Amino acid sequence: MRALNPTVTFSADLRPFARGIRAAIFDVDGVLTDGTLFISEAGETLKAFNALDGHGLKLLAQGGITPIVITGRDSLAVRRRLKDLGLVHAVFGAHDKLAAAEPLLALLGLHWHEVAVMGDDWPDLPLMVRAGFACAPLNAHAEVKAVARHVTTLRGGEGAARECCDLLLWATGRYEALLRGHLETLDTTSDGAAP
Repeated sequence: MRALNPTVTFSADLRPFARGIRAAIFDVDGVLTDGTLFISEAGETLKAFNALDGHGLKLLAQGGITPIVITGRDSLAVRRRLKDLGLVHAVFGAHDKLAAAEPLLALLGLHWHEVAVMGDDWPDLPLMVRAGFACAPLNAHAEVKAVARHVTTLRGGEGAARECCDLLLWATGRYEALLRGHLETLDTTSDGAAP
């Protein structure tokens, strides 16, 4: 078997800020999707998700970083996608994302300096300014990009969340082991070890 060495890398300046992250909060519209909302005549909302982002969220969990979704909207499409990914920590229809996040972090025994947040618009700012590490997709609002420690090279819904996941796994030293583990099996437990 040919050796596989990681090609993904980030600025070493980011590592001290992302090294101690134990959970990551993601917005949906504009982060896990491109922000476009398709609403049918019956009122059903349709959203397009990127498979790279979904696998990144699963890798976070395997690497010991708890993925969390806090979104201002509630839709069957988002609930289905998160269920398919096995994400158990989510808040839907959160008009005040800070009020939604704090009890969840308390439940998980986490402090803000242990949390990364990826958002794209003003409702995400209260979380981002408190987070130990803030990330924004390339197409985020200017005020959000201004507070982000890292702005991805990709747009929301086009792999931006995966870039954030890769960065967190790289900074915590788990990226390479997860990559090499995928050469053996895709059937892994949450700690990244084969069952």
